[in-house]
Amino acid sequence: MFTPQELIEGKIILINKPLRWTSHDVVAKLRSPIKRYCSDKKMKIGHAGTLDPLATGLLLLLTGKATKRTESLQGLDKEYTGTITLGANTPSYDAETAVSETFSLDGITEEKIYAAAQQFIGEQEQMPPVYSSVQVNGIRAYNYAREGETVELKTRTITLFKFEITGIRLPEVDFLVHCSKGTYIRSLAFDFGKFLGCGGYLTALCRTRVGEFLIDDAIEMETFLKGITVAKTDESL
Repeated sequence: MFTPQELIEGKIILINKPLRWTSHDVVAKLRSPIKRYCSDKKMKIGHAGTLDPLATGLLLLLTGKATKRTESLQGLDKEYTGTITLGANTPSYDAETAVSETFSLDGITEEKIYAAAQQFIGEQEQMPPVYSSVQVNGIRAYNYAREGETVELKTRTITLFKFEITGIRLPEVDFLVHCSKGTYIRSLAFDFGKFLGCGGYLTALCRTRVGEFLIDDAIEMETFLKGITVAKTDESL
C-alpha cells in the first residue's frame, strides 16, 4: 500500500472499474478516503481516460502531482476485449438504450466475420456515437441525444493496430482490439455490423491495457479502500 507521502507526491493507481460505475463515480468514491488517509484536504485526485458505465476494466487513478500527467496518459494506446451482438442496432451503439432496428443474420458466416475484421485495421476516420461525452457548443452530446435533439458530430482520425475475432457464437462475436487514443469501441461495433449488413451493437467491454499498464495489476476499489483504512488505523496506534 502507498504511504500518504507517496500519494501526495503523485502516484498512478490501477483500478478495476466495476460495471455501471462512471469514471467520475470511481474518483468521487475514492477522493475523500484518500484525502483523509493523507491528511491533505487540498490534494488533487483525478483519472486519465474515461470508461463508459457499461464497460469494466483498467482505470488510471491519479493522485497529487501525478495529475499533471493526465494529458500524456490519455494519449496512450489502449487494448480492449468485448462482445458485439450482431443482427440489431441501438441508438447508443451499446446496451444502454433499447434495440431500435433488427436484421436477418442469413448469409453471415464465420469467414465473413473474420474477413470483415481485417478491413478495419489501420488508420481511419471514425464518427463518435451520439451518446458520447463529445462536447457540442459546450454541452455533452449525450445530453442532446437523451433529449431527442439531433446534433452534428465530426469524425476523428483513429488507428486500429489489431482487431482480432476471438470467438463466434452468433449473434455474439467476441473480439480483442488494440487501438489509438480517441477510439470509440461502440462506434466500431456499429460500423462492424454495418459493414456486414446486419447491424451490430456492443454488449460487453473490458479495458485490459493502457500503454504499459495492465488490468492484471489493477486493484478492486473495495480492496484499495480497505488497505488505506487499515494503514491509517495502524498509523494511529
